[in-house]
Amino acid sequence: MSQLKQEQYPARYWQLQEDGRIRCELCPRFCKLKDGQRGMCFVRQRQGDHMVLTTYGRSSGFCIDPIEKKPLNHFLPGSPVLSFGTAGCNLACKFCQNWDISKSREWDTLCDQASPEAIATTAQRMNCRSVAFTYNDPVIFCEYAIDVAEACHERGIKAVAVSAGYICEQPREELYACMDAANIDLKGFTEDFYWKVTGSHLEPILETILYIHQETEVWMELTTLLIPGLNDSSEEIEAMTQWVVENIGPDVPMHFTAFHPDWKMRDLPPTAPDTLTRAREIALKNGVHYAYTGNVHDTEGGSTFCPNCGRKVIDRDWYVISDYSLTDSGQCRFCGAQCAGVFDGPCGDWGAKRQPVRISP
Repeated sequence: MSQLKQEQYPARYWQLQEDGRIRCELCPRFCKLKDGQRGMCFVRQRQGDHMVLTTYGRSSGFCIDPIEKKPLNHFLPGSPVLSFGTAGCNLACKFCQNWDISKSREWDTLCDQASPEAIATTAQRMNCRSVAFTYNDPVIFCEYAIDVAEACHERGIKAVAVSAGYICEQPREELYACMDAANIDLKGFTEDFYWKVTGSHLEPILETILYIHQETEVWMELTTLLIPGLNDSSEEIEAMTQWVVENIGPDVPMHFTAFHPDWKMRDLPPTAPDTLTRAREIALKNGVHYAYTGNVHDTEGGSTFCPNCGRKVIDRDWYVISDYSLTDSGQCRFCGAQCAGVFDGPCGDWGAKRQPVRISP
């Protein structure tokens, strides 16, 4: 990477068409570009007869977070994760909570530069057990994410993708071959919602969820931001949770999180805590073993319960773990049942800290 100008890093996943345009084949948008044009994500650009990734090696900032903030409640609980994103997005969510990053068209947003090796070295130095591609979607900086993941694996550090899952088959295979965990944002469960509110389609997201579950060893959790009047009906949550149990099983954790007015949806009210509790209860009723609430203070909805004996095995208050009743390998200390997830040693004690980090290129 150091031998290339940042804006010249070659991108993969494209084809030159008979009409002279380049078709991007990274995500189901299939943007067709003339020379100099950028895709909808804004970070993949045609230059001559090639495509480049303009954000390779550039970040909107690095920060050490609790892994539960991703949210991942069953992946190395209590551990610190080095988190970063770039700029741009391949969805058009009107409710975007990170719009200043994902919708950015200003390169000043990308204030930090770092090679994959520098990121991995920093994670190791700061005792982070994993690195997360988050804040905006790693799909659009797929090549950079893969290189960072490989550099991390060389140092025994795991890689985490926080993604909406809107990606084509080949890049999906290559990206998740390098990931150890993923949180997929299942934004709703109707095509109408996906098209009108996110500018995308539901089916490719379901295909990604099924692919990760059936074809990889990646630990996966799902998150749904419940927006009043748009995707929070009991009927939709019933259908979503039933699909999850029937297609990927009861052990995939589901997070129901609260919307707050932002971006182009400032006229809607915040999600009521009761809505999240109702969604969690529907999920549990339909057989989901691990259902959580998020973005609200709810110790019951944030804690983990053994699906076998019903006892609380991880007591969480926001991101702080106050009581931990699992063995180092994730077995319930009360009944011995295995808790689904990735557990490797004792619970971490990072807590709720958020620590910004500067990385030298």
